[in-house]
Amino acid sequence: MKKRGLSSLFLVLLSCWLFAAAPLAASSAGVPGDTLAPMLKRVLPAVVNISTTSYVAQRQGGLLENPFYRHFFGGRGPVIQKRSQNLGSGVIVDADKGWIITNHHVVEGADEITVTLRDQRSFKAKLLGADPAVDIALLQIQAKGLKGLPLGDSDRLQVGDFVVAIGNPFGLGQTVTYGIVSALGRTDLGIEGYENFIQTDASINPGNSGGALVTTRGELVGINTAIMGGSGNIGIGFAIPANMVKAVAEQLARYGEVQRGQLGVVMQDLTPDLAKAFGLENTRGAVVTQVVPGSGAEKAGLRSGDVIVGIDGKEVRDGSALRNAIGILRAGSRVRLKVLREGKPLQLVATIALPRDARTEGERLNPRLSGALLGNLGKDHPLGENGGVEVQEVVPGSEAWQAGLRKGDVIVSVNRQPVHDLLELSQVLTRGGGSLLLNVRRGNGALFIVMR
Repeated sequence: MKKRGLSSLFLVLLSCWLFAAAPLAASSAGVPGDTLAPMLKRVLPAVVNISTTSYVAQRQGGLLENPFYRHFFGGRGPVIQKRSQNLGSGVIVDADKGWIITNHHVVEGADEITVTLRDQRSFKAKLLGADPAVDIALLQIQAKGLKGLPLGDSDRLQVGDFVVAIGNPFGLGQTVTYGIVSALGRTDLGIEGYENFIQTDASINPGNSGGALVTTRGELVGINTAIMGGSGNIGIGFAIPANMVKAVAEQLARYGEVQRGQLGVVMQDLTPDLAKAFGLENTRGAVVTQVVPGSGAEKAGLRSGDVIVGIDGKEVRDGSALRNAIGILRAGSRVRLKVLREGKPLQLVATIALPRDARTEGERLNPRLSGALLGNLGKDHPLGENGGVEVQEVVPGSEAWQAGLRKGDVIVSVNRQPVHDLLELSQVLTRGGGSLLLNVRRGNGALFIVMR
């Protein structure tokens, strides 16, 4: 009897608990802090699927590919076009212009790029530019009714922040995964030329490349790009920070490429031992071990032994951080450097210069120079390495050819302004103007060329 009474009491209490819990469980999905659905409803239309097609000419195998049989029968097998496909993801960052950010490795070598939106509409995409060193590409589609997700401020991220990865893993279709920021500023992984990765445990798998990494507020803070472990997710994924993507994308939109320059220093990390030897309490920074003669660093006044601790108002943690900061700047940019010299703070301004062996296609500087390949002069040139810009190649029939430029010409001034290298030529051409008046050295003579 007592046992039965206790059982009845237990059942009554259990029923009361279930009755009270049921409405709470049913209504919990409506509490903003307990679901990501409202944020995802706004963000998901900006994440797209990308498929690429490439064609490679190959000779069909068979007996005629064997040299022995060709000797007797002659001829070779027919050439066929081998088709290969690749899948990835992308993010619409400007709905009005139809601009989409993805990874360079997603579209590398593609003959056709197809973008599929969340509403299943598909469009052929144009590649506006790509940067293999950071692994970013900028695409454009012509479509109406797009939803964009502008790049946010990745510098505000902290380890432990919740993030969401969105992409097209294994070609399954749009997929959402959830995790945290595991680490920031990951470098020296050997994945890309310039690395400053956000590490996350939100599942990233093959096909997620180029997709979005967003905060729980829906801010785009990174572009998913790589995973540790090769073929599948093991809880260590990497995304390119939005601020790095933004700097690269702006150059791709304007120039179609990133024309990197050099500060002109050899550097190493500031270790605790070096900091002690220099009498510094600070243990973060990049120590200048050598300054390249004639470089922007030398002209700015940098010296061996200086410790660079800041660039354009941002902290420089180590040599990799300084290299990354310089790597996203276009040649000709001016940077403010915060330096410690013998323990005393110093502010310097340096200009990022092109490497001496740099060269570029003329049309990237000005449409009137289309067809010309331009480069800096070498030390052995009769005019010296600062004697002007050499025309290294000219395509017959091109605009540059029709205007009169020829291979071997050296441009020494534009619109009566002297140019000593590609950097100065780029700066003069950026100022605009109707026609171009070039002063050109050709062999032992000189002439003026007007380009209208």
